[in-house]
Amino acid sequence: MITPATPDTRTWVVVPLYNEASVITDVIHGLLPSFPNVVCIDDGSTDGSAAAARAAGAHLVEHPINLGQGAALQTGIEYALSDPACEFIVTFDADGQHRVVDATGMVATARDEDVAIVFGSRFLDDRTKPGWIKRVILKTAVWVTNLTTSVKLTDAHNGLRVIRRDAAERIHLKQDRMAHATEIVLQLGDTGLPWTEYPVELLYTDYSKAKGQSVLNSVNILVDLIVR
Repeated sequence: MITPATPDTRTWVVVPLYNEASVITDVIHGLLPSFPNVVCIDDGSTDGSAAAARAAGAHLVEHPINLGQGAALQTGIEYALSDPACEFIVTFDADGQHRVVDATGMVATARDEDVAIVFGSRFLDDRTKPGWIKRVILKTAVWVTNLTTSVKLTDAHNGLRVIRRDAAERIHLKQDRMAHATEIVLQLGDTGLPWTEYPVELLYTDYSKAKGQSVLNSVNILVDLIVR
């Protein structure tokens, strides 16, 4: 089993990055002891995020303009797969809401249980406190995703995932906004490969609350569910 004290050189962490210069250094420094291979995809940031990510020790791929999180994830997945030694890919948010200990636990679960995909879920226990508005919208997203895909999840819009190489090779994301979260579940489900969920805690920090990310992401999810 991989532990946080044992660097996992066969796993790549993909971090979509857009205007998170004030926190991305801490996020990368938190990841590197457990996952030496971290790639940030700077999606047209204007605040120095790219330079901060590079200085912190991450691999860096830059989009010249903002293409959306789906495009950033696709670029990162392709970058990770270019390493023949890559066994697993972890998708990890840049804003400090994901915990490295959850990522290491999810990779260990993938190996121990021989599953190709591990989805992080904040709704398998009560540690995460999203607030009632976000909870209602996220539960609506789960309901819609479970109706439209073959994968029945408890948390459909959680960016923390572990994807084995054979599953990652079948991902071809086209959606650019929050709809990519449903698209990736659909494509992973279509692989027919074994999957599971893993209880994670999302940290709604003062930083993310100050940026309004919690409510804004909820609104984006709702809009994309309506128009998709």
